[in-house]
Amino acid sequence: MPSHRKPRTRAASSTAAKRGAISVTTAALASVSLLSQSADASPADRGGGSTPRIEEVKKKVDRLYRQAETSTQKYDAAKERSEAQRHKVDRMLDQVARRTAKLNDARRLLGSFAAAQYRTGGISQTATLLLTKDPQTFFSQTHQLDRMTGRQQHAVRDFEHRKKAADEQRAEAARQLRSLSSSQQKLRKEKKTVQAKLSEARRLLSKLTAEEKARLAAIERKKRAEARRKAAERERRQHQHDGGTGTGSGTGSNSPSAKGAKVIAFAKRQLGKPYVWGATGPNSYDCSGLTQDAWKAAGVSLPRTTWDQVKVGTKVPKSQMRPGDLVFFYSDISHVGIYAGNGKIIHAPKPGSTITYESVDYMPFHSAVRPG
Repeated sequence: MPSHRKPRTRAASSTAAKRGAISVTTAALASVSLLSQSADASPADRGGGSTPRIEEVKKKVDRLYRQAETSTQKYDAAKERSEAQRHKVDRMLDQVARRTAKLNDARRLLGSFAAAQYRTGGISQTATLLLTKDPQTFFSQTHQLDRMTGRQQHAVRDFEHRKKAADEQRAEAARQLRSLSSSQQKLRKEKKTVQAKLSEARRLLSKLTAEEKARLAAIERKKRAEARRKAAERERRQHQHDGGTGTGSGTGSNSPSAKGAKVIAFAKRQLGKPYVWGATGPNSYDCSGLTQDAWKAAGVSLPRTTWDQVKVGTKVPKSQMRPGDLVFFYSDISHVGIYAGNGKIIHAPKPGSTITYESVDYMPFHSAVRPG
């Protein structure tokens, strides 16, 4: 059966061919574009956002370490209060035991008086005089009984006083025990908080690839290099301002005091020891534990936490710091180091690190203090 379709003209065939070529070209360009986008995309884009970019990981980890350090200071404070309350409770319980022993002695004395009164209290003195064969003995016994009555009154007053004191001390001991229990609960809470923050930081870091870890290390090196550059520039400007006399924050006439020298000598001996939160030495330290022990070596007693240490001594400007001075960082004063001169501190940085030198400009500066 003959076909009724009209033969396609050369022009129509040419148009169809062009359309096909355009479609193929468009598809090819779309594919190239997609491949290009895929190649340029970050791991977060390729993985649907399941893996954050390395910069985001760094920010999260740094924030977790900061939060953990703040919680560590709270833990240190709670631990210090708990230990102080434990000593106080122990002393009070010893005092309660001694008071109770004296109270029992007073009670036994009253009991002996009561027994004597019972034995002689059933007959009147007139009847006793009429029945006695020896009046002189009666008068001697009566005199002794009068004296005993005075001693009884004193014994009663003494017993009442001792009982009141013992009751009050037992009540205070009970209050201190409740306070101790509360401090220990807070201690456990802060410990869990620190552990949770550190665990989350470790979890984030464990998900990084070797390449991402290398990038993270490069970011840290760049940050430290910039901090060293700033410190060196500040030292140079200070040196020029002082006219080359060396009265800035380095050496010269501003050399370490005797105490500062002892602090630095102690801190240098701790270099390389691990940071452990809540530790006060001698094998490991947290930041404020190190500063506390270092100044103890110089004969100065510092409180346990950064929040209390910043209140001790004389505040000094950043440009006038001397070796041994305490340097505090961050707006919440959650970190402290020991100024070592030449724009550097010695500090216990964070879990997983060791006691080391660091540029004073590596972290946001808060203040500096020179303990007495």
